Formats: sequence, structure tokens, C-alpha cells
Amino acid sequence: MSDTVTSAAAEFARRQHSPVQRVQHQLHARPWLSPLFLLFVAFVVFFIATPTFLTANSMGILLQQTAVVATLAVGQTLVILTAGIDLSVGAIMVLTMMVMASLARDGGMPGLLALVIGFVLALAAGALNGFLVTRINLPPFIVTLGTLSVYTAIALLYSGGESIQASHLPGLLNVLGEGFAIGSFRLTWGIVVMVIIYAIVGFALSQTAWGRYVYAVGDDPESARLSGVPSKRILLAVYTVAGLIYAIAAWELIGRAGAATPNAVPDANLQSITAVVIGGTSLFGGRGVLIGTLLGALIVQTLQFGLSQMGVDQQWRVLATGILIVVAVAADQWIRKVKA
Repeated sequence: MSDTVTSAAAEFARRQHSPVQRVQHQLHARPWLSPLFLLFVAFVVFFIATPTFLTANSMGILLQQTAVVATLAVGQTLVILTAGIDLSVGAIMVLTMMVMASLARDGGMPGLLALVIGFVLALAAGALNGFLVTRINLPPFIVTLGTLSVYTAIALLYSGGESIQASHLPGLLNVLGEGFAIGSFRLTWGIVVMVIIYAIVGFALSQTAWGRYVYAVGDDPESARLSGVPSKRILLAVYTVAGLIYAIAAWELIGRAGAATPNAVPDANLQSITAVVIGGTSLFGGRGVLIGTLLGALIVQTLQFGLSQMGVDQQWRVLATGILIVVAVAADQWIRKVKA
């Protein structure tokens, strides 16, 4: 009997210190490592395939393309950390964008007032999602699937399906599309705003009680409630803050696209979720860091941009994104099985 126990203990120790399990432990403790490695591999592959990929001009365009999706992904990260999901991210962004642009052009409002009203609208849209999840106790998937249709329809009805060009808008609404140069790189103020959002939300998640509560609610909501965490208020705050972040993404998108259009970024939901999952945030909540989301957004846009430079059809690019999602979720399942 003792020999059996000894043998089992030896086998357990061997497995605990196996190279594969050490990697598993590292990825569990540092979820940003795998997207960082994947981003490095993507850069090497596309540099070999297309030598123009790593030029200053290409990198500037890549960062500009990443800013909107990366900003949306911040709000999506907050929701997914609580074991939820938000399918209405793109719809809230488009609705906010069209309201801000229409108020400025048709209503004659100053840019600042139109911007503030848009932000309040997005806050309300996010708060409605949170109210339905926390007070009516509906599943986040169902709630945001429903509000996706509602917000999309309102945006189309409000705008009449008409685009509004940047030339018809006040300068404040276009300012995040304006650029500046750092050496050979041309960046935009939208990229700067995106970095600031990551810094603020990243600090809140890692250094404040609110951030610890977000992780606790996502990891085990019942245990968090029994420990005195106001779970429902935290969830409501998460969805509301996410709505505000989507409004900032709408502001960035006006400057980036040079217009406000109700058909902008039709795959925004997919791209934001992909960025979060590839970035190492668990779909089951309670695990992930914001820097991983930024890396995930860069990976998504690098894949699209690199394949585009190689002349690959859009259908194949969508296929590659889908494969990335499946692989990322499978890796997350494997990492979650780590043994103490």
C-alpha cells in the first residue's frame, strides 16, 4: 500500500514539474504572455511575406486601425471579466455616433454639447443592459442580443440610413482623426485617447477595490456576495462604464472614418470579443488583464492588415479570425485546468 502511495506521489511530483505544466502555470499567472508571443510570431511571418509590412507608414496605419476596436474591447473586457458578454457594443457605438453627428449637423448644436449628449446616451444604453441583467435577472447573452437589434434599429431610424461627412461636422467631433508625427510614424489623437483609456481602466482594475470586486464577481458571484461584495451594483457599474467607453470609440470612429455612417464596422462585436479572448481574458470570468486585450486587438488588426497586404481575399481573412477564436478558447480551457 505504501509503495502505491509513494509511486502516486512521485508521479504527481513529476507531472507538477513537467515542462508542459510549467508553461500552463505561467500562462495562468500571466495571461498576456500567449498573445504577446502570438503577436511576435505574426509580425515575423508578415515581415517575411511582405517586406513593406514593418515600414513606419504601415505601422502607423495599423495603429490607427487598431484604436477603435481596442477601445471597444476595453468595455468588452470589463463585461467578460464578470462572466458576461456584450453583443451590443457595435450598436451602441453606431447609435452614439449618429446621434452626435446629427445633433451637430441638423440640430446646429456646438460640438461639445453634441459630444456630451452622445456620451449620456451611451451611458444610458449601457445602464439599460446592466439593469436588465441585474434587476430582471436575464442572461447577459440574451439581453445584449436583444439590445443589439434595438439599438441598431434606432440608429437606422434616427439617421434614415444616411451618412454624414466630416466636412459637415464641427472640428471637435473630427479632432481624434487628426494626426501628428513622431519621427517617421504618423499617429492620431484617437490612438492617444485609446492609450489613456487603457491606463485609467487598467489602474482601476489592478489598484482599486472596485477592480478587485469585478474579478471577484466574475470568479464566483455567490462567494463574492457572501463576502459582502455588492455584486449587483458592481455589475450595473460595469455595463454603465462599458457604455461610456463605447461612446469614446464612436468619437474616435468619426475622426478615423471621416464620416458618421450607420453601417460602420459591421463586425465590431466579433472583433471586440476576439480581441478580449485572444488577449487571455477567460470567457468564464474572473481572469485576465487589460494589457492582454490590447495585444489581442493588435493581433486581430495585424492579421487583417497583413493578409490584406498579401492580397488575401476578405473571406479567407474572416476564416483566419474564426480559427483564432476557436484556438484561443481551447487554450483558455486548457489553462483553466491548471493544478495548484
